[in-house]
Amino acid sequence: MIDRSPDKSRKKRIVILGGGFGGVYAAIHLERLLARDSAVEICLVSQDNFFLFTPMLHEVAASDLDITNIVNPLRKLLRKTEVLVGEVNRIDLPNKQIVISHGYRNHSLQIDYDHLVIALGSITNFYDIPGLADLAVPMKSLHDAIQLRAQIIRHLEEANSNSADRQALLTFVVAGGGFAGVETVAAVNDFVREALPFYPNLRESMLRVILAHSGSVILPELGEDLGRHTQKVLARRRVRILLNTRVKSVTENKVFLAYRAPIPCSTLVWTAGTVPSPLISPLPCAKERGRIVVNHFLQVSDWPDVWAVGDCAFVPDIRNPGKAHPPTAQHAIREGRVVAQNIAAALLGRPLKSFSFKTIGLLASIGRRAGVARIFGFNFSGFFAWWMWRTIYLSKLPGLDKKVRVAFDWTLDLLFPKDVCAVYEPPHRRDFPWKHAKDVVGDNGQSPAGTPQTIPAPHFSARSLSP
Repeated sequence: MIDRSPDKSRKKRIVILGGGFGGVYAAIHLERLLARDSAVEICLVSQDNFFLFTPMLHEVAASDLDITNIVNPLRKLLRKTEVLVGEVNRIDLPNKQIVISHGYRNHSLQIDYDHLVIALGSITNFYDIPGLADLAVPMKSLHDAIQLRAQIIRHLEEANSNSADRQALLTFVVAGGGFAGVETVAAVNDFVREALPFYPNLRESMLRVILAHSGSVILPELGEDLGRHTQKVLARRRVRILLNTRVKSVTENKVFLAYRAPIPCSTLVWTAGTVPSPLISPLPCAKERGRIVVNHFLQVSDWPDVWAVGDCAFVPDIRNPGKAHPPTAQHAIREGRVVAQNIAAALLGRPLKSFSFKTIGLLASIGRRAGVARIFGFNFSGFFAWWMWRTIYLSKLPGLDKKVRVAFDWTLDLLFPKDVCAVYEPPHRRDFPWKHAKDVVGDNGQSPAGTPQTIPAPHFSARSLSP
């Protein structure tokens, strides 16, 4: 095990766990605040070497945007931060240590810290529903979007030549009527209907796109009026909406619903729940609904050198006692800035700043040139809301080069049909199986028996894509 202990006489180490909105923006602001302080070093640990702009994830799944246009290399965003790509294995708060594994061989690395920012986010919650974790496609990562797009095209190809399973292959169910579910079902609906002319044996009447939601109205965060308006827009675009409906179990060719007839279906997209990272559970600190409880300075109770932001943090709303700030990207960005300011203040012995933020607005894209939005308490819908969605999120996308590429993709999307090339995820990783290398080839490239051994070319996996 490699020991990455800080030099106590020279530098203080700030370790940030997580490469999402909260973690990355904390690192960005720490770099600015501590740019001239050579006695402090910043280290960010992330599972990927890129920052994913998740609000545009459904556009990758629907072939509106290129894969790499919504990701930014962490080393490009964070020039003064040490970036470590790996998995966090253990958080040792009493000894102020983090243990991670990284590299092809999963080297174990121990990192000591003086200040720790926990921004590990959340993972998909499958609620132990039979078959769900194995057969459903979530929408949390770039790999999920790539997998969904590939699966949709693969099923269109198969249905074009196979009439026996056509009903299940051409039925696409999205579970969850929140922002992720509504934007995904709208994007999938546009994609499959625009792709259909390329498949001569398929007709639009064969398609079924379904949104299943456990509540009485979709997009409850935007209010009942906008939720019902969205339902009408999706219904006009031939999306079937099932309200007060829960998924009971899933098989390869059917989705079973509570108190409803099963649906023949080979593609289920699950957006109906998240849960904080499992690394949070064993930590010796207070939690609320699985999230780390922090004070109004974003400090973890009883651990003054530990901070938490984003989806894994229960951040009290000082304007509404007893309530917490919602785990949204706009909150995580502001939390990252405040936690950076407070860590810098703690290092300099200055007063800390309380976190307080009121949601500016909420927006959702609901399909081709249509959207809904609630900004400063006012409701918007239609083309103007869709234009606001694109304008605001384009402005928030990090990197001028990425902004230009996304704007260019959107322009091409107005002029040309969607791309239906099937980029499948191969079943093998590109990593060379090092632990078996000696069993495969000898020192001179031969097999143990002395017979020349052919090594297959490496397979490329969507999980290993880097911008």
